[in-house]
Amino acid sequence: MSDANPMIASSGLSEIDERLLDFEASWWSATDNKEAAILERFGLSSPRYYQQLNALIDRPEALAYAPMLVKRLRRQRQRRQEQRSARHLGAHSVI
Repeated sequence: MSDANPMIASSGLSEIDERLLDFEASWWSATDNKEAAILERFGLSSPRYYQQLNALIDRPEALAYAPMLVKRLRRQRQRRQEQRSARHLGAHSVI
């Protein structure tokens, strides 16, 4: 009898974590819009999906599972954070 948790794949990620990454890598091929596909496949609202995805891409197991995807998502997140910071700082600057 194995002590391994059947919900944890050999990647060290849970099945749902792997499904989230796989979906994010190929969502553009879905016939529905992304939000509808997220709700249908995962039963999650879009904000909750993105919360989980953002936490997931910080994990080394996710990087090992899908390195190109995770690196791309991290870069996109970094750019969005920089843009928000620039807007915030620009709104408070004095002329």
